[in-house]
Amino acid sequence: MSIKTSIILSTYNERVSIEKTIKSLKKEITNLELVIVDDNSPDGTFDILKKFEDDNTKIICRKKSKGLASAFLCGMLHTTGDLIGWLDSNMGDLSNHFPNMIENLKDNDLVLLSRYVQAGSDERNKTRVFSSKFINFVCNIFLTRSIKDFTSSIFIMKKEVLNSVVPICYGHGEFFIEFLYQCYKKNIKIKEIPYTQPNDLEGNSKTAPNIFRFLFLGYFYFIRILQTRFRRD
Repeated sequence: MSIKTSIILSTYNERVSIEKTIKSLKKEITNLELVIVDDNSPDGTFDILKKFEDDNTKIICRKKSKGLASAFLCGMLHTTGDLIGWLDSNMGDLSNHFPNMIENLKDNDLVLLSRYVQAGSDERNKTRVFSSKFINFVCNIFLTRSIKDFTSSIFIMKKEVLNSVVPICYGHGEFFIEFLYQCYKKNIKIKEIPYTQPNDLEGNSKTAPNIFRFLFLGYFYFIRILQTRFRRD
């Protein structure tokens, strides 16, 4: 039997996109286990998810906890695959990268989709592009220039990576910055593959829908980067 691949999805109000994403992943990855963590979406997302529940698709509805980082941790605890990966729930079109990413794990421990290596790009609005580039600029100054895209978070890794590095899952997407940096420090072999970040499906980001939310989250990203740089192992 082929190697089992576990992909974690977190959902909150993803009714428009989640069915396409699930079907795309099932089409692209053989021997796939899907672990989907929904934060009690009020738009009917969970009803759609229940249609796909089977032996290889685990659906978890959280009613007392919310947040991207803790959803990732919850999903990871329920995986049983040899490989573990993550994809944004509204980016089903990027599922076609996973076969190549899995192939690259033959010579690497973690493979990351990257907008900031050669041939990568970002098609989102200027504010979103600027914020992402700025956060990565700060990461390159304080952490390392060896990783070009700390904030992509679309990745796949060998499960044994967790024997050396365990993600510290609190906050929002900034937990992934710390995880990547710790992998780098532990000499986990990381490979970045170029991809094009499409515009948000609904034209905006639920994470940072306005400049005030962006500045609020940006402050916590900056603090987490500093904590990551000076945290003792």
